[in-house]
Order: sequence, then C-alpha cells, then structure tokens
Amino acid sequence: MATGIMESAPPDTLAKLVHDLGDIPLTRILSKPAPGTATEKDLLAALDAPRKRICELVDGVLVEKPMGTKEAILAGVIVQLMWNFVEKHDLGVVIPADGPLRLWLGLVRIPDVSFACWGRWPGGQVPDEPIAAVVPDLAVEVLSKGNTKAEMDRKLGEYFKAGVRLAWLIDLKTRSARVYTSPTEHRRLSETESLDGGDVLPGFSLPLKRLFARANPRQKRR
Repeated sequence: MATGIMESAPPDTLAKLVHDLGDIPLTRILSKPAPGTATEKDLLAALDAPRKRICELVDGVLVEKPMGTKEAILAGVIVQLMWNFVEKHDLGVVIPADGPLRLWLGLVRIPDVSFACWGRWPGGQVPDEPIAAVVPDLAVEVLSKGNTKAEMDRKLGEYFKAGVRLAWLIDLKTRSARVYTSPTEHRRLSETESLDGGDVLPGFSLPLKRLFARANPRQKRR
C-alpha cells in the first residue's frame, strides 16, 4: 500500500498549510496524525472509526469533506440515476461519496460521485483493495458551505492532471452547475438546463430542475 507521506517538507506555518489546502476552515484539518505525516492507513482508520469521518489525503494531511444533508441527498440521487444508465448500457462503475480513489501516490480524493468506464479498471474488475488506484472519467462535486473556491480550483487541477475527462460542480445554493472539460474551461448551467454526459456518458441527461427538486422530496415536483 502506498504510504501517502508527503515527499517534500511540510509548510513551516499553519497559515501556509491552510493556504496550500485552499484556504479551507481549520475545523476540516485533522490534527491527529500530525499534518504532513498522515498515511492511507490513517485515512482508512478515520473511515472505519465509530464516528465515521470521510476524509481525503492531501500532502500527508487528512482533510475532512464537508457535506450537509441536502447535498448528500443530491449526490445520492445522481448516483441512483447514473447507475441506472450505466448498468443498462454496461459502461463501467459509479462510485458514491465514500469511495476513496488514489489519483497518484500521496493523493486520495473522494468525489461526491464519480464514474469510471470498464477500461479504467485493471482487467475490467473492481480491485479488492480499500483504496482503488483508479482515475475516474467523470468527477462530481456537490458544493457545501465549507468548500472554498481555492479548494475547488486545486481539486479541478488535480482531477484533470490525473486524467479525469469531465467534472461537474453542482451548487444547490445558486441552483446552478458548472461543467468543466479542463481546469480553466467550463460552462455554467442554470436550473432550466440539463447536465449531459458528453463524450464520457453519451446519451445521459439530468435536468437540474428535477435534481434540485429532489433535495426537498415532499415538495411537489413540476
């Protein structure tokens, strides 16, 4: 198993560490193990703890993912609808919000939803290892209150550097989404428009109005 220990010296101040991680709230940075020394073993321990903490491993630091109830519902809806489409056409695997992926040594991210075609899985099989060394074709992030622009910019850069082909950033607060084909190229969709799978999932479409309505399932959906 890859250790995940950062190869370079950690930042010499807490302020520099926070800045490097995207100016995220301090409450999301775990102090045990000490920043700069965390490994994949520590990440798995956090996931398996009685008080489960969904964390990502970044530069030897465990960073907790923020997600509110409504954001979690949206991610679950996307998983459900995407799985229905992917399974029907036997395209690959849809991974939910607690599935860690090793993008490269020392970097484990957990997109809120991701899709990886069969060609990305060694031998066309999902490995038994708890952290799959698989780069998804599509990464989806449902923005939460604790996310920052700098954090998401960093994530987008990492995703596309690793080989992600398409990324969606979904914002429940503004009822909109941004579709990225590179870290710097994107288009913004309003709630009257639909997400589509592009070249990654040809034929898949998800109206944003339908998606956002599912955050309040008892309200009448039009």
